[in-house]
Amino acid sequence: MEIASVIVDVPTKQTDRAFDYLIPEQWRGTIQPGMRVIVPFGPRHIQGFVVGLKTESEVTKLREIIEPMDLKPVLNQELLELGNWLTENTLCFKIFAFQVMLPAALKAKYEKKVRLANRRAAIELPSKLQAFFENDGELDWEEALKLGIGPMLQREAANGHLEVVYVVKERVRKKHRKFVRPTVSQYELEEALQSIPAKAEKQRQVLQYFLRHYDEVELKTLIDELKTSGSTIKALVEKRLLIEFDKEVYRDPFEHRKFERTKPLPLTDAQAQAIGPILQSIDKGLHEVFLLYGVTGSGKTEIYLQSIQEVIEKGQEAIVLVPEIALTPQMVHRFKGRFGDLVAVLHSGLSAGEKYDEWRKIQRKEVKVVVGARSAIFAPFENIGIIIIDEEHETSYKQEEMPRYHARDVAIERAKTYNCPVVLGSATPSLESFARAQKKVYQLLSLPNRMNNQDLPAVEIIDMREELRDGNRSMFSRKLFELLQDRLEKKQQTVLFLNKRGHSSFVMCRDCGYVVNCPNCDISLTYHRVNEQMKCHYCGYESNVPKNCPECNSEYIRYFGTGTQKVEEELGKILPEARVIRMDVDTTGRKGAHERLLSEFKDGKADILLGTQMIAKGLDFPNITLVGVLSADTMLHLPDFRASEKTFQLLTQVSGRAGRHQLPGEVVIQTYTPEHYSIELAGRQDFDLFYQREMLIRKLHHYPPFYYLALITVSHENLINVVSATEKMVNYIRSQVSDKAVVLGPAASSIPRINNRYRYQCLIKYKREPNLTQTLKTILDQYQKDTKSGLQVSIDVNPVILM
Repeated sequence: MEIASVIVDVPTKQTDRAFDYLIPEQWRGTIQPGMRVIVPFGPRHIQGFVVGLKTESEVTKLREIIEPMDLKPVLNQELLELGNWLTENTLCFKIFAFQVMLPAALKAKYEKKVRLANRRAAIELPSKLQAFFENDGELDWEEALKLGIGPMLQREAANGHLEVVYVVKERVRKKHRKFVRPTVSQYELEEALQSIPAKAEKQRQVLQYFLRHYDEVELKTLIDELKTSGSTIKALVEKRLLIEFDKEVYRDPFEHRKFERTKPLPLTDAQAQAIGPILQSIDKGLHEVFLLYGVTGSGKTEIYLQSIQEVIEKGQEAIVLVPEIALTPQMVHRFKGRFGDLVAVLHSGLSAGEKYDEWRKIQRKEVKVVVGARSAIFAPFENIGIIIIDEEHETSYKQEEMPRYHARDVAIERAKTYNCPVVLGSATPSLESFARAQKKVYQLLSLPNRMNNQDLPAVEIIDMREELRDGNRSMFSRKLFELLQDRLEKKQQTVLFLNKRGHSSFVMCRDCGYVVNCPNCDISLTYHRVNEQMKCHYCGYESNVPKNCPECNSEYIRYFGTGTQKVEEELGKILPEARVIRMDVDTTGRKGAHERLLSEFKDGKADILLGTQMIAKGLDFPNITLVGVLSADTMLHLPDFRASEKTFQLLTQVSGRAGRHQLPGEVVIQTYTPEHYSIELAGRQDFDLFYQREMLIRKLHHYPPFYYLALITVSHENLINVVSATEKMVNYIRSQVSDKAVVLGPAASSIPRINNRYRYQCLIKYKREPNLTQTLKTILDQYQKDTKSGLQVSIDVNPVILM
């Protein structure tokens, strides 16, 4: 008796364990751990993941698996174990842990087709199956099951002759093109050529072409090259000399782009010193975590590239994480330039189909390097030699919904399995990582200078309160305006950065101070100029801007806050001759827009690049000599203990965009709180002093890296229910943890109501609490059973955002 243990796709407490199913006779020997299967669960059929096989079960009447969904496992053994680790560490359901590792295409509705894995397979298949795959045909899986040949197909797939592909309804279609190839030998082609009359000149040309290139060719290419028509080819197909067939081609997001091949650059002394320990660790197959702490422009990427080169030469694979899509175009250039087609790219700018194709390249071992955002950490490699996380301090490496994993933790866990190094790179490391490096948990590698020993840009901090006192009401200080004019005359480029987080445009009445809020959430509506609308960024509520104030009927209702559009307008007034490219959510929403705008700027089609968060990192253009930060302090006042750290990191990163090549750079930071240490020290680019100051404050207030955190957020439509439930939890936690832990709460969240649900939270600060995981699990179990009451509980261990 063969039995499979299956995790089913029902995310509730009661089903968060493996269920046993009998493997029917015909699938025995073909179902393996890591495959997805369809199983009966109650009255319905659902998908599940096979996590193990066994020969006996405690359950007497087992139901049978209906059918496998994969011919080969989609999760290897290591990823299955990683799923268990994720479940433990992020307190999520097992099914979520497995699903987060797969591309979106594999989570949709699917139709399955079986096709030949390669040309040879047609001859090697049993004769009974050959008929189904004539002319490179494909077979519908449902059909195969009706014909009773499913198990035969499984066996042939295991032998590498067939493969199953998911033609995903609505979500992902594989991309096919028409190809042509000869069906007869070269000798027979020559004979046929003799018999074709001279007036059929085009047919003769096609046959001559195939005598020269006796191989398949894309139909379009053939027609273009020989200036012939489809009917000529059809005539030869009818004569049984050629065959037309569809062939899958990968959707290549970089299809029309040529990447110039680059060679490794000679390393500076500092780079050689920093790369030494990494190469040693690769060479000896040791698991170590390195923190590569190098100022902006110090050549971290070259170290990544040369370390990967070493890994590829050893026959191993590399994962490189970069934050956000913003970094990807330039990163992709560098990696594709160095390693060509050995690179797969996974990021949010790709369609579901492109992502699926890139993922399959990894699974089929066609690539050696994957470059991508957070989820690329789950790339299905099986021989990882290095994992690199660039800009490791970025908050986007933490996922905000289940499973709430941090890519850095997953990277370290995977690297332990493969005994390989992890390299965390940053000019402004997170305090946690830097503290670990100080304690020798991580090994610190430093690059204190820029590549060509160029100076870091000169930074000037402008107090905007002074500007106001002197009657300057514009959003540009006089100094920044002078420098903008100067750069326009010199034909040099400027980047203007608007720190938007927590400072959006809202609508307010100037007479009575009324602010237009969202009816479902306790937060003001954000003004969008594009269609003169106000939107709630939490629940999606939209409305038009009122003509009069709903409170006092005054006509003086205006919007406040500096948006990128407002800055662009003002630039148009004061510097009409300047060409401006604006980059924000509105202008980069379309696929490929991001890259297009950046390459226009690179090609000198604009003088000023104006944008938010997305332009702060990774840009490396030789002609940028001025960076202006319009509002440095908008993040400082968010209710978040990391506000100073994030402000310092952002300002340092933005400043690092200036003067990276021959021309020296200047930076102007405009602020209303110039005396704040994070702004002052970002101006001096003094990370070490900032680290010391910030650590004192963290220690004093019991925050990371001195303490770990766990945040429990409780929400319900009824305020009294939320408060009493949170109170119960807080009391229970206090009774379970030691007196060294600090339990704060219950307190209203900083956004007390979202989508008509009231939100309360409890924050736990602790050092060593062996009992805490179990305590938190008990709370989740208790309240997840309680679905009738409508109470929602979420727990985030080591949260990045406390709002």
